[in-house]
Amino acid sequence: MHTRALRYLLAVPAFGVALLLGGQSTAFAQHLDSQALGDGIELFRIRPNFYVLMGAGANVAIQVGSDGAVVVDTGDAAHADRLVAELKKLTPRPIRYLINTTADADHVGGNEKVAKAGRNLRQLGNPGANVVPAAIAAAEGALLRMSVDKYPESAWPSESFPESMNLYLNDEGIEVLHQPNAHTDADSLVFFRRSDVVMAGDIIDTRRFPMIDVANGGSISGEIAALNRIIGLAISSIPIVSREAGTVIVPGHGRLLDKIDVVEYRDMIVILRDRIEHLIKQGKSLAEVKAANPALDYRTRYGNDKGSWTTDMFVEAVFNSLTADGSKQH
Repeated sequence: MHTRALRYLLAVPAFGVALLLGGQSTAFAQHLDSQALGDGIELFRIRPNFYVLMGAGANVAIQVGSDGAVVVDTGDAAHADRLVAELKKLTPRPIRYLINTTADADHVGGNEKVAKAGRNLRQLGNPGANVVPAAIAAAEGALLRMSVDKYPESAWPSESFPESMNLYLNDEGIEVLHQPNAHTDADSLVFFRRSDVVMAGDIIDTRRFPMIDVANGGSISGEIAALNRIIGLAISSIPIVSREAGTVIVPGHGRLLDKIDVVEYRDMIVILRDRIEHLIKQGKSLAEVKAANPALDYRTRYGNDKGSWTTDMFVEAVFNSLTADGSKQH
């Protein structure tokens, strides 16, 4: 049987298994050192020198060590001062690097204040020099978007790259990997190799169907490719599953994930992509595709009928992405 057809047939059983698991990560449901900080903000210590701050906009990662602090995403502007205050509690050393996984406001809103609170690595060992803010790194698309979206120049990435960027800070290799045409055309994954943590940004959001921003370069094909890359980077806790170990994947929003969570999410998206593609090949219009309700068996877990990203919006984004891809092939 064709692989896509098989995935289609297995969709309901796979979803049933997910429900039995209660939607919880098998690797990270327990044994996390967490601290409620008030106002809905929570700090998780997931490695001896690695923290995740949730509730201040997008999830924020903080790696600390002898070189200072490396911060991935800075949350929204409203919580920037709070983030700086928490960073100062975690380490007496300067904030050295900010890395943005996307250009969305809830990920970069704190850039200006957090960078200004830091000190550029060029001043390492020179405490008397005039303070230069911490560096901000992001994909070229993020720099372009921020430069036209009325952000102050001090919030823009000071270092950008077309495909990837490598750093070595706090005794750890850090890979920043551009994922073109996923959530948008400006997404990056950040892989902390020694800590074994992947910051995935808005490429994955297990609270809902993925937000594919077609107007800003997002596509269903790029989304699936990005999820496959995360799966390729991650390692499960095999063969000793009782250790509850393995790669920690931190999404832009929501709970921490493991490799199995991402595989399950990827499979769901592939199934829905195949269903919508099949309807398009039958000559169905967008209205007819929506009426066919291709995401019916996943609506309870991932769907929304209201809010900023609904199930109909997701179906429309996949439809527009697939029809645009088809027109490019002719």
